[in-house]
Amino acid sequence: MPLVVAGAGGDSGKTLVSLGLAAAWHQDGVEVQPFKKGPDYIDAAWLTRAAGRPARNLDEWIMGAEAVRQSFARHAATADVSLIEGNRGLFDGLDGTSTAALAKLLGAPVLLVVDVTKTTRTAAAFVVGCQALDPTVQIAGVVLNRVGGPRHLFEARSAIEAATGVPVLGAIPKLAGENLLPNRHLGLVPPEEHDRMGEVAQRLGAVLREHADLDAILEIARLPGTSGPPESGASVEETSIGTAAGRRVKVGLFSDSAFTFYYPENLEALREAGADLVPVSALEDERLPDVDLLYIGGGFPETHAPALSKNRSMLRSVRVAARDGLPIYAECGGLIYLSRSVLHEGRRFDLSGVLDVDVEVSRRPQGHGYVEAVADRDNPFFPRGTVLRGHEFHYSRIAPADPDGAGSGVDSSEWDLALDVRRGTGSRFGRDGLVAGNVYASWIHLHALGTPSWAPALVERARIGASGQTPCGSPTA
Repeated sequence: MPLVVAGAGGDSGKTLVSLGLAAAWHQDGVEVQPFKKGPDYIDAAWLTRAAGRPARNLDEWIMGAEAVRQSFARHAATADVSLIEGNRGLFDGLDGTSTAALAKLLGAPVLLVVDVTKTTRTAAAFVVGCQALDPTVQIAGVVLNRVGGPRHLFEARSAIEAATGVPVLGAIPKLAGENLLPNRHLGLVPPEEHDRMGEVAQRLGAVLREHADLDAILEIARLPGTSGPPESGASVEETSIGTAAGRRVKVGLFSDSAFTFYYPENLEALREAGADLVPVSALEDERLPDVDLLYIGGGFPETHAPALSKNRSMLRSVRVAARDGLPIYAECGGLIYLSRSVLHEGRRFDLSGVLDVDVEVSRRPQGHGYVEAVADRDNPFFPRGTVLRGHEFHYSRIAPADPDGAGSGVDSSEWDLALDVRRGTGSRFGRDGLVAGNVYASWIHLHALGTPSWAPALVERARIGASGQTPCGSPTA
């Protein structure tokens, strides 16, 4: 059975508790399969480090309920316990896709993390409210976060247990002076950029070991849920991507601290569709290896812009490859890398120049949330009519044109944008998906289980190669 760790909202402490539980159990020899509810790369990366096995994302809006159930069943089957970190508040979410809805979909008990800063009995009112709002959600335990001391703990615990019957199984004190999980504009700093990555997991495990009843929480996680996961009509094997016939292709993958946002399922789907992945460092390698396609995922190229811009040999290699027709698929950070330049914190850095646009990083989000788009113009990867569901979360935008001609932007009328964005922000005026020959770049992050045609499309385009520059037209093309 899975255990869902949920909270009242952002910054409630659910990530700290999730990582601490995963790390402590992993240190005790328990095989923990971590999951993250919703589209999230950074929390999932930290869960991977803490548990010692890849975390998987579960999102009903992007993937659909059946794919969520199948993904959970596939990866939980080889673990002693499964741990799901929720997102936002317990009941927050779009169209019934909250953490509570996921818990019900999987029949999983919930460990509720409650921040009790400057509150005691009112914490009990919050738990009572959660129980009343949806009695079918099984709140099996509570962990208090930012507890001020013994008296504070006594009053909050007594009130919660008396009013709800739910046991308080942990009390995390205020960790004064410890910045264990530093934040940046998209959330936590990725583990690849943390200078004490190994120490953090060990310390979080020690915190939970000292301040929570690990055995009692583990027992809850191992008990059958109130209903168990709903029966599925398809087997695990039937929902896999499957290996396509044809020659295997080499897919270059930007893989370094600047580009870390890749769902494990996306890489697995590419392999199953016929690709061999070739890691490439945009920071250190001098040129692209011999590949049939380049996949540039998301990450933080803006914070690595000085080093990326300094590696002119790689920038030139990518620019020449694109000019010669190499298929390139880029998401978010990949779009930034393919631009002419990025303006970050008052400094402009030259980049590859594959796309005739410039990017600027804002202090405020420029796109945040779920995205639904339809391919309605020719492009290298998606036939017209293809519906894409994913998410975007970026502080960057394509710079607008300067009417005096001195700026770095270009007018949107000059862009070839392949997607009609029905939900979300995109690049400009409700559109996204920049296209230049065999190059496609978008702010949208896709999940292979939500877009099953994605990996086969990339592999087929890689097989066609530079000689096949005819973009996708109708779905039957």
